[in-house]
Amino acid sequence: MTSPKDATDATLRAHAALKGQLPQDDGQDWTDAKRGFIGSIPDAKIDNATGGVVWNMGAFAFEEAEEPPPTVNPSLWRQARLNALHGLFEVTPGVYQVRGFDLSNITFIEGERGYLVIDPLISAEPAAAALALMRQHRGDKPVTGVIYTHSHVDHYGGVRGVISDADIAAGMRIIAPEGFLEEAVSENVLAGNAMGRRATYMYGALLPRDARGHVDSGLGKTTSMGSVSLIPPTESISVTGTKLTVDGIEIEFQVTPDTEAPAEMNFFFPQFGALCMAENCSCHLHNIYTPRGAQVRDAKRWAYYIDEAADLFGDRTEVLFASHHWPRWGQDRARAFLKKQRDLYKFIHDQTLRMANHGMTPLEIGEVLKLPPSLEAEWFTR
Repeated sequence: MTSPKDATDATLRAHAALKGQLPQDDGQDWTDAKRGFIGSIPDAKIDNATGGVVWNMGAFAFEEAEEPPPTVNPSLWRQARLNALHGLFEVTPGVYQVRGFDLSNITFIEGERGYLVIDPLISAEPAAAALALMRQHRGDKPVTGVIYTHSHVDHYGGVRGVISDADIAAGMRIIAPEGFLEEAVSENVLAGNAMGRRATYMYGALLPRDARGHVDSGLGKTTSMGSVSLIPPTESISVTGTKLTVDGIEIEFQVTPDTEAPAEMNFFFPQFGALCMAENCSCHLHNIYTPRGAQVRDAKRWAYYIDEAADLFGDRTEVLFASHHWPRWGQDRARAFLKKQRDLYKFIHDQTLRMANHGMTPLEIGEVLKLPPSLEAEWFTR
């Protein structure tokens, strides 16, 4: 294994050129990422039962400097610093997220008796720590239901941290999109060893935490290293327009198959004016094909379902949140976010297909495909 290297002259030139092309930072993302902060635990440091470190944001303290180090892409450095913000945040009264305790977010909805949990992270220890933080600040109430937004492990693997065998025996409601179990098993059991090895490279989880090693994963800081499990759902959502009530919380569902995941869904909470876009919208350009080898995403369908979400829920949405990154507040901002995320995936699909039909190879397309100015101007389409 070679030692980490300093930035070469070529890297320095490339970073300087990119820095001059980045959008202006108006500070809005920083305001949004910090909005509603309630509290956290020191360095978000989480151990397992034997004292092993499962998660530690203190290792990323080197990211406090605003100016990026020579070895780090300046766009990634900005994203890394935003992703380093951690703790419990109020999205809107009744809706709370713990961010920065894992690669993904865990969301808590306050019901009549307890908490509805959305996406209990990758592993049990961070999920349990997030629930404890929620109870510390919002009351020691039971979990009354769980929703898996989709079939990737960072959205269900920590479920044992928020519910017990007794909860399962008592009929805990676990809601997921149709096809969830088949896809989760396909990716993480049948291809589990291969996918796990490739994910180690994709996320750089074993690299040293420094400016020449692991800085950020874009989608979140990194992956937790705790206990992973899968509890099958008790209810599947197969039809858009399905409505359920869980612990007094009304939910309207939109199924979005073959988008960011083969089995995925968005949903809306009418009493909170809150739209959950799962992982179909995030504060960057998402992978269309992942280095770890998950199924190729259908960018055309992805764009279609974002557009449908805007039609179904846009006029009622007061806050938009997702399974990664930070929310958007206000109907106009939520609609603009949905529109440009939709346009991002549709543009890439259409232009890639156009160039392929003209005889260009994938490498050639990758070199010349450029976003239009309206999308280049946004941080959340990078």
